[in-house]
Amino acid sequence: MRFLRNWILLPFAGLLFLVLAYWLIGRIQYRLNVMDIEEYEPISTLKVPQHLLTHSKFPFIDVHNHQWAMPVQNLEKLVTEMDSLNMGVMVDLSGFRGKYLAWSLDNVNNHFPNRFVLFLNIDFEKLDDAGWPGETLKLMEEAVKQGVKGLKVYKSLGLTDKDNDGKRIAVDDPRLDPIWAKCGELGIPVLIHSGEPNSFWNPKDKYNERWLELKQEPSRYRSLDKFPSFETIMEEQHHVFRKHPETKFIDAHLGWYGNDLQRLGKLLDEMPNVYTELGAVLAELGRQPKTARAFMIHYQDRVMMGKDTYKKEEYYTYFQVLETNDEYFDYYRKRHAHWKMYGLALPDTVLQKVYYKNALKVIPGIDKSLFPK
Repeated sequence: MRFLRNWILLPFAGLLFLVLAYWLIGRIQYRLNVMDIEEYEPISTLKVPQHLLTHSKFPFIDVHNHQWAMPVQNLEKLVTEMDSLNMGVMVDLSGFRGKYLAWSLDNVNNHFPNRFVLFLNIDFEKLDDAGWPGETLKLMEEAVKQGVKGLKVYKSLGLTDKDNDGKRIAVDDPRLDPIWAKCGELGIPVLIHSGEPNSFWNPKDKYNERWLELKQEPSRYRSLDKFPSFETIMEEQHHVFRKHPETKFIDAHLGWYGNDLQRLGKLLDEMPNVYTELGAVLAELGRQPKTARAFMIHYQDRVMMGKDTYKKEEYYTYFQVLETNDEYFDYYRKRHAHWKMYGLALPDTVLQKVYYKNALKVIPGIDKSLFPK
């Protein structure tokens, strides 16, 4: 009986020990002033002018957005928010295809036909099917007739998409050449996201500036035993750009070279058919204001406004970085940037190109009457 009682009490004693140990560790950390980086939110004592902008100086086209419920979305509410930001047109890259695309186009055309642009998404894993590429090319032609203005390529191409043999589909797989050529023939751009920030391939240690993001989102880590290298994916993408000079490409997220603008500049110099956009990488520009300002002025004809994930208040940081010369202010997402932002104070002529003129040149069919000449 005593043995049975001891056997029952043993787990409770172990649990009590763990609770006490956890409490003791917490008290020691408190006494030693130990704090998790996720909790640390210091309020700066620096006194410098700040200009919180909730409305852009010029109307803009957001070329990189995602609205995941477009077939049934209340567009009136969304347009009201767009008006408050001075967003003239939103490009929804998640148009998908088939019925989803048709319903999305119906919603847009029945309510705000000149305020939204939809891009098509195709299934690259069908490249070994009997109907490839004919069926997909026909789908693209029909989508453009319906009102689609571009093709969006997700990062799964080059990372996780596989052919019928289970092999990774490279971004520059020759079986995809008809797709890129067809976009050039149809006069629509390809907004392509390839790879990830190169820090996602680096060791997850104290030297990795994206450590916090990899801690919070561990699935974003790209180990070389499971994924190709960053350089491999980038070279595959650039090979596509070179191979199809008649097709216009919008290289998403500054091509993941926002932390190496000299390299991005060389890419743009070499390939006049390539453009880029600012979605989710504004923090790279905001930490190097002198270099970034010079880059944006020099390549003012090649960069477009983009945001990626939609949240109205996060656009304010874009306006502050692009339009003001403010110093030392916060980015809106800590895991993307634990550093502070600085304004670029771009000239009006550059702002107009980034905000809307470049997109009007590259994306067909946008209502130009919404924007100044």
